[in-house]
Amino acid sequence: MVPMTIPGLPTSIVLVTTRTDAPDTSAWPAELAVVDGLPEPRRAEYITVRDCARQALARLGVPPVAILGDPKGAPIWPDGIVGSLTHCRGFRGAAVARAGDVTVLGIDAEPEESLPPGIGQRIATDAEWSRIELLTRQDASVPWDHLLFSAKESVYKAWFPTTRVGLDFLAVDITLQTDGRGELVFLCPLPAEVAQLDWHLAWEAQDGILATAVWA
Repeated sequence: MVPMTIPGLPTSIVLVTTRTDAPDTSAWPAELAVVDGLPEPRRAEYITVRDCARQALARLGVPPVAILGDPKGAPIWPDGIVGSLTHCRGFRGAAVARAGDVTVLGIDAEPEESLPPGIGQRIATDAEWSRIELLTRQDASVPWDHLLFSAKESVYKAWFPTTRVGLDFLAVDITLQTDGRGELVFLCPLPAEVAQLDWHLAWEAQDGILATAVWA
């Protein structure tokens, strides 16, 4: 399979994805210490997304480093870099950019299937759910409810490392578009760190995977 791409991403963001797990030899000792004793699937996810991240960093000319997590689990990136990691069944990915080009960045991947019954209505505003129903009537080949969930996950991954505060699913209203883009409006007070940012959203469905990216 060809690597996943998200056509709407700006060229300043480097995205590296894989469907094959990396060997333990690709991990740094500090990373191996984190996954010591974890079940094999979780261990493979952790190691492989960091291998993707180092490949992406290399394309920016950044030397390889161990990529650990802070106490809240957010990846710790080299100085001057923003990035995001994601994994789901059969898919791993990392996206990075220079902080001078992108202020916040979040990516998420999900299986290309509908959410379990009742979940969509719990993560969507009434307006969002009405739009999801309309999109489904227009093109039922895309699981729009799960795509919305992924987009909200990407928003959170972009939001949290900068603000360090939580964000409820219903605190952001997302309009998905059929051209692989989307718009978002926050329905909550914005911390100063993100109040003036110009937010963007893009998505792609490819080979059984839904992928979303949010940046500003």
